[in-house]
Amino acid sequence: MNRKSKFRILLAMAWAALAAASAAHAQDCPSRTVRIVVPFAPGGSADVYGRFLAQRLQEALGQNFVVDNRPGGGSVIGTDAVAKAAPDGCTLLLMSNTHTVNESLIPSKPFVLTRDFVPVAPINCSDLVLVTQAGLPFQTLDELIKAAKAKPGGMSYASSGPGTPYHMAGELFKVMAGVAIVHIPYKGSAGARTDVLGGQLEMMFDAIPTMAEHIKTGKVRALATSGKTRSAVLPEVPTLAEAGVPGYEATIWLGLMAPRGTPAAVVARLNAEVGKVTANPEVRRAWAAQGTTPLTMGVDEFARYVADDIAKWAHIVKISGAKAE
Repeated sequence: MNRKSKFRILLAMAWAALAAASAAHAQDCPSRTVRIVVPFAPGGSADVYGRFLAQRLQEALGQNFVVDNRPGGGSVIGTDAVAKAAPDGCTLLLMSNTHTVNESLIPSKPFVLTRDFVPVAPINCSDLVLVTQAGLPFQTLDELIKAAKAKPGGMSYASSGPGTPYHMAGELFKVMAGVAIVHIPYKGSAGARTDVLGGQLEMMFDAIPTMAEHIKTGKVRALATSGKTRSAVLPEVPTLAEAGVPGYEATIWLGLMAPRGTPAAVVARLNAEVGKVTANPEVRRAWAAQGTTPLTMGVDEFARYVADDIAKWAHIVKISGAKAE
C-alpha cells in the first residue's frame, strides 16, 4: 500500500469516528479538500509558505490541499474558525508566533491555543530586518536611535497588526533601545510594506525573505537584522545586537495546528509528511537562499516549543506594555 492510500485511509478512519454525530457527512471526508486556513492577508510569509506546503502535501498524499486566507483581528478571526471546525483532519491552521504572543496580548479571545488546538508540525523560521525609508538620513542603527531619543514619539513604525512578529519585534526594540516610537498597525504585512516603501512611514521590521529584494534594489535601507548571527542573505547588515542593542533577538516562525480532537494517527501522519518536506535537501537549499531555516520536530517536541514560546512572549508583553490596538 502506498503512502497516498494510507493517508486517505487515515482520513477515512478519522471521519468514521465522527459518524455517530454526523452520519450524513461520514462518506465525504476522504474525497474532501484539506483546507489550510491562513489567518493573515495574502502576500506575507505565512501565505507564501502555506501555499508552498499545500502544494507539496498535495503531491505527496494525493489529497487536495488549498490555502484559505482569513485575515482580521490580529489572526483571531481565522484561528477561531479553525477552532470551531470539525476535528477530522480536513481543516488545519497555518500558525505563527503571532498566536503564541496573542495568548497574553489578547486574553479575551474566544479560544485558547493549548486547549482548543493540537500541534501538528513546525515549518520554518526566519530572522527579521529593520528597514527605513531610503530617503531618510539614517545610515546606521545608532543614528536612528539617537534621532528617536531626541524626539520621543516623533517617528512611527508599521506592522502587519497587533501581536504579529513585526509588532513585537518593534516593541522589544523600543524597550531594549530605550526609544519612544509610535506603532501603526495594518491589516496585513503587504499594506505596511507598501507604505514604508512609498515613504508614508519611517520604518518597519519585516521578514528577510520578503524584504531582501527591496533592500538590494535600494527601495529601503536595512539598518540591522534580528537574529543571533548575521543573515546569509544580507551579510553586510549587522545584527541589532552588534549595532547597539546588546542581547536583542526576534524571529518569525510558522507551523501547523489542528482542532483539538483530531485523531492522533492523522496528526502523526501529517507531522511525518511535513517533516519530509522540511528535511528535503532541495527545499533546504532553496529556503537557505531566502534566509529561511526549516524546522523539523516530532509532535511532542513541537508542543513543548509552542508552550515555551507562549511563556517567552508573555514576559515580553508584560515588560513592554504592548497593547492590542
